[in-house]
Amino acid sequence: MIVELGHYALVLTFALTLIQSTVPLWGAVREDDRLMAIAPPVSIAMFFLVLISFAALTIAYVTSDFSVVNVWENSHSAKPMLFKITGVWGNHEGSLLLWVLILVFFGALVAYFGSNMPSPLRAATLAVQGWVTAGFVLFMLATSNPFNRIPSAPIEGNDLNPILQDIGLAIHPPLLYVGYVGFSITFSFAVAALILGRIDAAWARWVRPWTLLAWAFLTLGIAMGSYWAYYELGWGGWWFWDPVENASFMPWLAGTALLHSAIVMEKRDALKVWTVLLAIFTFSLSLLGTFLVRSGVLTSVHAFATDPARGVFILVLLCLFIGGSLSLYAWRAPLLKQGGLFSPISREGALVLNNLFLSAATAAVLVGTLYPLALDAITGEKISVGEPFFNLTFGPLMVPLLMAIPFGPVLAWKRGDLLAAAERLYAGFGIAILAVLFTFWLWGMERVLAPIGVGLGVWVMAGAICEIWTRVKPREVGLKRAFERLKGLPGAAWGTATAHFGVGVTVLGIVTASAFQDEYVQTMKPGDTVNLSGYAVTFDGVAPRRGANFIEDVGHFTVRQSGVVIAEMEPSKRLYTARQFPTTEAGIHTVGFSQIYLSMGEGRPNGAIDVRVYFKPLVTLIWIGCVIMAIGAVFSMADRRLRVGAPKPSAKRSPQPSATPAE
Repeated sequence: MIVELGHYALVLTFALTLIQSTVPLWGAVREDDRLMAIAPPVSIAMFFLVLISFAALTIAYVTSDFSVVNVWENSHSAKPMLFKITGVWGNHEGSLLLWVLILVFFGALVAYFGSNMPSPLRAATLAVQGWVTAGFVLFMLATSNPFNRIPSAPIEGNDLNPILQDIGLAIHPPLLYVGYVGFSITFSFAVAALILGRIDAAWARWVRPWTLLAWAFLTLGIAMGSYWAYYELGWGGWWFWDPVENASFMPWLAGTALLHSAIVMEKRDALKVWTVLLAIFTFSLSLLGTFLVRSGVLTSVHAFATDPARGVFILVLLCLFIGGSLSLYAWRAPLLKQGGLFSPISREGALVLNNLFLSAATAAVLVGTLYPLALDAITGEKISVGEPFFNLTFGPLMVPLLMAIPFGPVLAWKRGDLLAAAERLYAGFGIAILAVLFTFWLWGMERVLAPIGVGLGVWVMAGAICEIWTRVKPREVGLKRAFERLKGLPGAAWGTATAHFGVGVTVLGIVTASAFQDEYVQTMKPGDTVNLSGYAVTFDGVAPRRGANFIEDVGHFTVRQSGVVIAEMEPSKRLYTARQFPTTEAGIHTVGFSQIYLSMGEGRPNGAIDVRVYFKPLVTLIWIGCVIMAIGAVFSMADRRLRVGAPKPSAKRSPQPSATPAE
């Protein structure tokens, strides 16, 4: 009965999406308050209906109701309770239901917290959100119903994919989906504004918090997925340019450009057309990622195994949402008035430069991801585009971007002074040069580019500190007054500096872990020792162990430094009995910001095993930097200026700075 209730709630949700996507929009166009007032309560009702549906599926998993096809295919009675719950979104149907839940949750948030927005914009935004929700709910009911029953219920289930039975996969998809789906709100704002013909600085002020929220969660989701692959798959790497990894990275790059463009639009009423286009493209890339993961066009450890019918349905949704929004953009954008002018050497100019490099980087990743798929579809030829391509295309675009990042916040709006900005950053530049020289001294001249990469990371970090320093001016006003200024800085200033600092931290971790890691791959017998980077790793032997739903052979390794035992590590080879599926569990020991990484291979008849041992200097900075970036987004969202309402134009200026000529 609970399962049927969940299915019925989905059907009611679809019926409500038809109301939400039409009636409020008609009211917004006609400026009918009664019709527009329908949108908020319908949005909130849809959220509660989908929440009931999600709860019903969760109960089916918790109680091991194998009469439900989805539960039978992805669960097992012996599975730990945590993974019974996370199994709800560890499959195509359940993860799609989570996607829809987050989609209607964002709509409910706009309905509840958007009371300070103009009624036509809120109604039109919720109507567009209703279009997106209707498409995905229809997709679920037609091809991916999570509540289908089995006439004769099996006694036991098939178990969840073993590599998904991990705490990282309990966290990674929800974070990633909040990021993916969060950009649907910016998309809805953009399409609604195009329909109404009103895009101005106030619009940018309303869009920016939602963009920040989505961007922060997408950052954390990508970081969590990267760390999960790093420790769970046993490959020893943190990024592989996998097509599905790229599918989440592309909207992150576009979303980063959107954030910076929205700032220019809010502060200077400029870049309107570009900002709207980025809002459309960012969510379009999220939809493209959905297509790649769920269509069956590629094979990946991250992808869901699906049938072609689902891929065709998603492709139709892609054409409708992306094609429709771009057609609307082509029609309405030329009618919008342009905003304020600015000099190329200004803060606006720096943000435009940032957008150009981020857009080019997104295009490079998009080409590298889609070209093999297009070539296979057209000619049948199979090729792979991997690290060499992305290093040669993506890497060179990042170098000038990283060099330019510290200049943007210290340049003046409208017309800046590049020499004055450089003077404010001279201390940061000096610290970066010292970092380059220290890296050469520490690791030698064998890798010339790596110390430059270290210098770039330090340069971005130091630039963020210099930005705060120049704002408070302690040398000019004294420490007491500087401290008062520090406390009075707006949240956006702290957010910008913190996020940029996090970028530098991540770059530093990427360069050092990639360029200076030590790696040994060899066969070891009990008693053998490997020496790397000042650590001695001794293989003591292998012992069997049994878990709740798996058996494993656990390797025991002792790590010594200067003859003193500092750690005992236990990598393993697991076999999940229900599916007879083997996995590799890496052993990781953290030393400061660095890590010793152990991965076991195949065993030998004489008790020896193949072992892969790494020392990865400063590798944890990769993920620490991502967390710092997300904290920066939180600081920016806490800026009181985003809570007191949008800026209003001066009485001396036109009250509708971006209205169409027809208005």
